[in-house]
Amino acid sequence: MTIPDHVGVFGGGRMGTGIAHAFLVAGASVTVIEADAGAAEAAELRIIASLEKAEQLHTLPAPMQVVKQRLTVDADPDALHGCGLIVEAVPEVTELKAAVLALIEGVAPHAVLATNTSSLSVDELATPLRQPTKFLGLHFFNPVPASQLVEIVVGTKTADDVVATAHTWIKSLDKTAITVKDAPGFASSRLGVAIALEAMRMVEDDVASVADIDAAMTLGYKHPMGPLRTTDIVGLDVRLAIAEHLAHELGPRFEPPAILRDKVAAGELGRKAGQGFYSW
Repeated sequence: MTIPDHVGVFGGGRMGTGIAHAFLVAGASVTVIEADAGAAEAAELRIIASLEKAEQLHTLPAPMQVVKQRLTVDADPDALHGCGLIVEAVPEVTELKAAVLALIEGVAPHAVLATNTSSLSVDELATPLRQPTKFLGLHFFNPVPASQLVEIVVGTKTADDVVATAHTWIKSLDKTAITVKDAPGFASSRLGVAIALEAMRMVEDDVASVADIDAAMTLGYKHPMGPLRTTDIVGLDVRLAIAEHLAHELGPRFEPPAILRDKVAAGELGRKAGQGFYSW
């Protein structure tokens, strides 16, 4: 089975636009929903810029004009009617995500619903849904167009055939899927945050410089990027929120260090702010 002909993405931020890009490149028609007309226009510009970059890199499989014709960006959730898959990609706030998912289900009751959460409970997000068997997590990684991994997060009520179908969809995106059960932080966030938090504590303890700590992991362990640079790209505020969630669920080993809290309070959120552990 290939990807659905029509894919919806609710949320046109960095992750939502990246997910839209991936499905467009794979040949699907994509409808992105944003909060209002202004946000929709901004999201469309981001997606087009991403597609233009792919065209420059010769990774766009069809002419730009053809791909753009398959993109719709709207502020009306009713535009999602008829989608076979809809991915929710709004900020990591349980109440917001749950409300959006319930809204989507009402508009497109026949679609498979997915959340792009990196750490929130799939089972908790499924609580307001009438059809939790058709709901799962699809945790894409930033930047979506270049990343190779997608975590398929299986809730206690997710149907087996939905999981199997999701695997075929991810393969159609030329990405690799891993399957994890609904547990705090899943696999990737839990491991990634654990390493990053320890790297931050090492900075606090003046064990080594930021650059040398990252070099230890890139050169010594062959990580493509060090944990502190990765934190800058993910966003220090995002990492803080995930760490606080994991500390609540799993205990004090995930308690955010003071350096992370201080940088977020100072607005040093990483690449998007121009300053984090590095200057950008």
